[in-house]
Amino acid sequence: MRPWIRSFLYHVRGSGKTARYTPLDRTEDEMAQDRESLAVQMHAEFDHAKEKDVGGGILTSDEKPAPIYDAQQEFGGTDEFGNEYPTKEELDTLRHVPYTLPARTWLICIIELCERFCYYGVSGVFNNYLSNPYGSGPPYTGDDLPGAIGRGSAFASGLQNYWQFWCYVTPIIGAIVADQYLGRYKTILVFSCVYICGLIILFLTSLPFAIENGAALGGLATAMTVVGLGTGGIKSNVSPLIAEQMTETKMKIKTTKSGERVIQDPNITYQRIYMIFYFSINVGSLSLVATVFMEKYTGYWTVNLLGLLTFLVGFAVLLLGRKYYVTRPPQGSVLPHAFKALWIGLVSGRRMDAAKPSYQAAHGQKFNTPWNDLFIDELKRALAACRVFLFFPIFWVIYNQLSSNFVNQAGSMQLHGMPNDEMQNIDPVVILIFIPLLDKFFYPFMRRIGFPLYPITRITIGFSLAALSMAFAAVIQHEIYIRPPYFNDPGDNGPNDIHVAIQTPGYMLIGLSEIFANITGLEYAFTKAPASMKSFIMSMYLFTTAFGSIIGIGVSTVAYDPKFVWFYTGICIACVVSTIIFWILYSPLNKTELEMNALEDKLTRAVPVAGIEGAGGRQDDTT
Repeated sequence: MRPWIRSFLYHVRGSGKTARYTPLDRTEDEMAQDRESLAVQMHAEFDHAKEKDVGGGILTSDEKPAPIYDAQQEFGGTDEFGNEYPTKEELDTLRHVPYTLPARTWLICIIELCERFCYYGVSGVFNNYLSNPYGSGPPYTGDDLPGAIGRGSAFASGLQNYWQFWCYVTPIIGAIVADQYLGRYKTILVFSCVYICGLIILFLTSLPFAIENGAALGGLATAMTVVGLGTGGIKSNVSPLIAEQMTETKMKIKTTKSGERVIQDPNITYQRIYMIFYFSINVGSLSLVATVFMEKYTGYWTVNLLGLLTFLVGFAVLLLGRKYYVTRPPQGSVLPHAFKALWIGLVSGRRMDAAKPSYQAAHGQKFNTPWNDLFIDELKRALAACRVFLFFPIFWVIYNQLSSNFVNQAGSMQLHGMPNDEMQNIDPVVILIFIPLLDKFFYPFMRRIGFPLYPITRITIGFSLAALSMAFAAVIQHEIYIRPPYFNDPGDNGPNDIHVAIQTPGYMLIGLSEIFANITGLEYAFTKAPASMKSFIMSMYLFTTAFGSIIGIGVSTVAYDPKFVWFYTGICIACVVSTIIFWILYSPLNKTELEMNALEDKLTRAVPVAGIEGAGGRQDDTT
């Protein structure tokens, strides 16, 4: 059919009015413009009885059918519920504060705290478990190092990098299961059961008779695989689940008890949520304070039993709080739709707008597009986030030094009776001290003086601090090599004459870098993800840790004495270069941060978990 005939047939919307134009009097450009306008009108019509977008979009019962929308929040005025919205002037003059967090947010923090208590307590002693021989068994006295398998530091570093890699690949599996089939809550339940099975294997094979009979290595490798699958399925879902507990998506005016008018800002609320979330993670990581002494004086089986029992506490909270949590239901075939939309954008000259139904309707419907325009705008926002994530692997290479080469470095220094893996507890202590300071004082101060730290700025600061930590580690390693009695070959010979406390600034710098980079990465992954792909985009962020582990495996071949100085220097230089490139490429995204976050108000709303489960679990609303 010729274009002008198609345009003529589509020109009436059923209003009873006569035709608004005569096709023969119109130019081809004018007709194209009219066709696009009419396609938008068709796409915006909504059949409430069938809960489907006439234009073919994927809509749940509470999603706003808005293929064409204003990305900015409506300014000023009061809605029917009495909520007052800020004007443009008030946005710049009133103080921005977070919303009050619902109680169910804290329940999820407890779950995460227990899981991380188990994870860090158990995995934090892997290095000694693998590196050092069992000897006569616990208790170990003086500067004697606890161990079990005795395969050396290079083997230990390689297997721990495998562990890190596996733990951050498996979130993709958990994300697909959650977004397409079970939903976040059910997925966390299933993978928690897998996690428990892995902990039982680890506990049984770390008993003294199992170690003495050679079962430790096989048991550890099996447990790493099973626990890694469990923790991955949890990680990609618990991070978006906690943010979904905050259901407010618009800025609103609030008058405080002192009479001050402030703006409750969802963007700042998400920032606070992930600060608190990360705080709970690091409270859990303090399990290492106990487990490094337990491995030395009571044995590894007590470490693993403590981890198992603590995880069971978190599992109980997950079950008992079921009726309080809210989440977005699974969306069926959303991932295939996302990949199809990306393909359409790629073959259309890398233009994602070409995947919008309104665009296809106006240009001959070359592709079938069973989604709405908002879905494509969500994908564009998610792609921006994924490009940002590409620079995180080098950060994770640095972070992974905490539990591997920093521990070995401590072993070549004077410990004065302290376990060589005790120093890594400085990292969570620094985080627990500085998170409240930054959240309550530093960030509000920066907003007050007109310099809010948007995500790209915070990530850049985090990368810079990580690079400084490697520079410091290189200096400390040089100091170790110039000290007697073993100089540049301490290794298995024994410690050199230098106190282990000198490592402290290195751990502090990495802890601060986590606050700026990692917390912001979690926040960015949630706020930039489509409503139906929150877990999947979170898994993409977590997957950057797996890439960091791959890089770590590659560079571990030079992680031995006397090359550690060059090892740390090389990582430092790589991080500095990548940080500069990162800022040059992505600092412009700071200018569009509020506009991108405004999409959150257009998305599917979270609903009670109990309601989803009671309705039969999966809610597939695809056409």
